[in-house]
Amino acid sequence: MSATATGGVLLLVEDDEAIGRLVKTYLEQQDGWRVVWLRSGEEAVAELRRHPVRLVVLDIGLPGIDGFEVCRRLRAYSKVPIVMLTARDEEPDRVAGLELGADDYVAKPFSPRELAARIKAILRRVEQRNEDAVLTAHEIVLRRDSMDVTVSGAQIELTSKEFDLLACFLEHPGIVLSREKLLDLVWGMTYPGGTRTVDVHVAQLRRKLGDPDTIRTVRGAGYKLAAQ
Repeated sequence: MSATATGGVLLLVEDDEAIGRLVKTYLEQQDGWRVVWLRSGEEAVAELRRHPVRLVVLDIGLPGIDGFEVCRRLRAYSKVPIVMLTARDEEPDRVAGLELGADDYVAKPFSPRELAARIKAILRRVEQRNEDAVLTAHEIVLRRDSMDVTVSGAQIELTSKEFDLLACFLEHPGIVLSREKLLDLVWGMTYPGGTRTVDVHVAQLRRKLGDPDTIRTVRGAGYKLAAQ
């Protein structure tokens, strides 16, 4: 399947009847998805293990456990792309979702066509990144196919976004990348006020790599992978 092709199983988690029915109908009829539509977070966590899901569309405001908690639980064992839906187009919600590992967000009200476009963009980013199977630098080895990262032979556990961020640095060794550029490359969006999430992820990545000098801060410019 090409990086721009849609289709396969999409997990839609939305308790609003009108929105859920509209999205399910559009994505199935226009883009060829098989949409599994659920109305609670508890169902979502259970069903993801039962289906070969290619992408998740996840509402934040769910009954029971909310979308943030669902995202956190999914990211504990799955790298599946996640688009979050929010009724409030507020920065704290967007930052929270992205820091938990969501790939994008769409604010309500939205059109099914806009959502479909975001989904295609995410698939393009995620699946095109699989072209270079192994990336290396310093003592780091990153394997895209298995989503594994080792440092000096020892495996480390990264979240989906930490993995993508590290891959981005490995693809651009020695090049200074601004926070805005990293947002665009890793999160795939222009996100006003969102550069804080880049700083948070870089800090987490440095800690897990065990060497804060591997990814260096260039004052006033951004970050870069240190030269070997």
